Amino acid sequence: MPTILHIDASVRDVLNASSKHGSISKKIALNFTNRWRTHRPTDEYIYRDIGQNPPAFITQEWIAAVFTADEKKTDKQKQILALSDSLIAELTIADIIVISSPMYNYGMPAQLKAWFDQIVRINKTFDFDLARGDFPLQPLLSGKTLIAITSCGEFGFEKGGIRESANHLLPHLRTLSKYLGADTMYEIISEFQEFADERHKKSVANALRQAENLAAELALRVTETGT
Repeated sequence: MPTILHIDASVRDVLNASSKHGSISKKIALNFTNRWRTHRPTDEYIYRDIGQNPPAFITQEWIAAVFTADEKKTDKQKQILALSDSLIAELTIADIIVISSPMYNYGMPAQLKAWFDQIVRINKTFDFDLARGDFPLQPLLSGKTLIAITSCGEFGFEKGGIRESANHLLPHLRTLSKYLGADTMYEIISEFQEFADERHKKSVANALRQAENLAAELALRVTETGT
């Protein structure tokens, strides 16, 4: 039975009482998970809204604790790493990872970066061996599927697009995906939010449809193959 780990990074609610704008990325991700759970209601589902409940930033003490051997860690160091341990445990058991994130200042929100900093951890999600030469880091997790759902105020961030060089969100997610253990990555993108025109409406509608269709396709594949 697969486990879905759903991470939302927007600071907004799906329906936002304090603004005319709700979170588009969260809405699209909800379409994915709702459709998946329609097909497979008994699968385990883990949810974290890190946009509104952000993980702590790592600190000098955090780094020192990470590089202290387990048998030598103090109680304080174990406490410092408790959140990281919990987040990594959730990631480890996940088969499907859904990450929704708006593009903030052309990159990922600080809350999402904090989540990655807590989970990309030596001897937990990667190891390090200088015998590998110039590529000493190697991921320890594998076999997972990542669905990256992003929303942008502008447009043209795709390969060959007019703002390709300004896209620091999806390239960053692609780079970090291997440390999540993601062998397969799907991308669903909504654009034109700042323009609030027909292009935006079409982009959102297309992203919502893509999310539903992808969830149905992947859920069916799991049901038929068991993987």
